[in-house]
Amino acid sequence: MKKTRAVIVEDEAVLRTQLEELLGKVWPDLAIVASAEDGDSGLQALDEHRPDVMFLDIQMPGVSGLEVAQRASGRCHVVFVTAYTQYAVSAFEAGAVDYVLKPFNEARLRLAVGRVKERLSSKPVQLEGLLTELAARVAQARPYMRWVTVAHGANVRLLTVDEIVFFQSDSRYTRAVTAEGESLIRTPLKELIDELDPAQFWQIHRSTIVNLSAIDSVARDAYGHLTIRLRKRSEQLRVSQPFAHLFRQM
Repeated sequence: MKKTRAVIVEDEAVLRTQLEELLGKVWPDLAIVASAEDGDSGLQALDEHRPDVMFLDIQMPGVSGLEVAQRASGRCHVVFVTAYTQYAVSAFEAGAVDYVLKPFNEARLRLAVGRVKERLSSKPVQLEGLLTELAARVAQARPYMRWVTVAHGANVRLLTVDEIVFFQSDSRYTRAVTAEGESLIRTPLKELIDELDPAQFWQIHRSTIVNLSAIDSVARDAYGHLTIRLRKRSEQLRVSQPFAHLFRQM
């Protein structure tokens, strides 16, 4: 029997790997023919591999997932990957396409896979109406924190969140740690987690939030405890048990 062919388009390497491995678990017969890191590569993979289904991040730098979906409309089935529940509109549930939320949940992915399998015998739907609605919702989405204000002596400096490797609680303050150093801010961690983009920052401990793009690797010891190694810092960050499921497939 011919295997179902899939393309994954997700710009975060950690999430891309996690999705690949979870799909291998919930859909062992699926052939992932390409795993793209941006919209341009996704378009190339769509034309080159002609997949049956695409797992497609909605928001990416450059060519967005919505633009890729426009090209995929009527050509393959689409499952949108998103960190934002406001994009999970009724049109998804109506059966046109499905969605999975970040961080990935095996049960929800299994449900999406089941729905895709039910549609494989039918022609992929035209997505123009849904894409128009999603584009409007993207434009209205709540903006996430883009920078933090930190004090350096008598001066005040703006740090973009992209510069920050991790945030960590420190007594009455929060450490904002970059590749070059660290600063203290007054915003508590519990407020930061609501203000930061969940596609970019994950809480891994009650006292730590990490920038996914700063992760080099995740190691598991003999007892199953997880530790994160960073690209540009020597610290190793412990993942506490309540957050270990985020890295279960690693």
